[in-house]
Amino acid sequence: MRLTAPPIPSLSILDLAPIVEGGAVAGALANSLDLAQHAETWGYKRFWLAEHHNSTGIASAATAVVIAHVAAGTGAIRVGAGGVMLPNHAPLVIAEQFGTLAELHPGRIDLGLGRAPGTDQLTMLALRRDQHPGSDTFPQDVLELQAFLGDARSGELVRAIPGTGSHVPLWILGSSLYGAQLAAALGLPYAFASHFAPDALIPALAIYRDRFQPSDQLDEPYAMVAANVIVADDDSEARRLFTSAQQAFTNVLRGRRGQLPPPIDDIESYWSPEEKAEVSRMLNRSFVGSPQTVRAVLTEFVNETQADELIVAAAIHDHPARLRSYELLATGVTPAPVE
Repeated sequence: MRLTAPPIPSLSILDLAPIVEGGAVAGALANSLDLAQHAETWGYKRFWLAEHHNSTGIASAATAVVIAHVAAGTGAIRVGAGGVMLPNHAPLVIAEQFGTLAELHPGRIDLGLGRAPGTDQLTMLALRRDQHPGSDTFPQDVLELQAFLGDARSGELVRAIPGTGSHVPLWILGSSLYGAQLAAALGLPYAFASHFAPDALIPALAIYRDRFQPSDQLDEPYAMVAANVIVADDDSEARRLFTSAQQAFTNVLRGRRGQLPPPIDDIESYWSPEEKAEVSRMLNRSFVGSPQTVRAVLTEFVNETQADELIVAAAIHDHPARLRSYELLATGVTPAPVE
């Protein structure tokens, strides 16, 4: 008998390898691997890590290295970048890195590509972006990278070794209409960063689907949508856990990026009305509560976006609580298919 599809599509995880207040980089990386190992047993499809630089609260700056760490400690879940900020790098270097990962972990590596620098202006200079035209050449860089990962061609003088012939799946990441247009034109899967920039979500998905051109990689549009999801045994505990993310975003507005703070009992005492309004806008696509509460709102979200896949972020200070949230999401919110 055919399996009955669950009301919520495939679930994946977006992890920033958060360094929490009172923690350290080694602990953050160990926690990411532990989460990936658990996620594999709970049926998550992918485990993606994101490139950020000069951030005291994120341990995944060397994204390919952390992907290697997680992939080596797991056996089936897809592991990838969500994403690599391509303007920071020469396409050949990324092709070699991810070609190597694909050789080490065949059929398990994804490469999501972003156009933003993932950092501040001074750090951009330290990354040698002063010697690169920056995001203006993003489409050309994607095509160059795609060629390095494709089959060898006669007359090529430069090849990615490893990399050539690996056909590592590429994704375009975005938080605006630009990425949607590019993903559609290139026939690539598209992931929208609605977990922190939700405003253009619905128009971007419409443009992507309307303008999609089939490619060798993809016959039909495939959209992954990001959301913050925090699940606990009851609504009040989930809302308390969510205050860590709310504080962190408030701190960004104040120009004080730092480590992920522990939750507090009264978020209203932490932010001003203006800060609350802006943070609430940025975190508009956040689903927080008990399994019953989250199931209802996530179902509405999926109906609204018609997402093919959800990728979930959960900025939770306490690692056991973070594990519990992802476990409840996989087992308490999304039922397993039944025969």
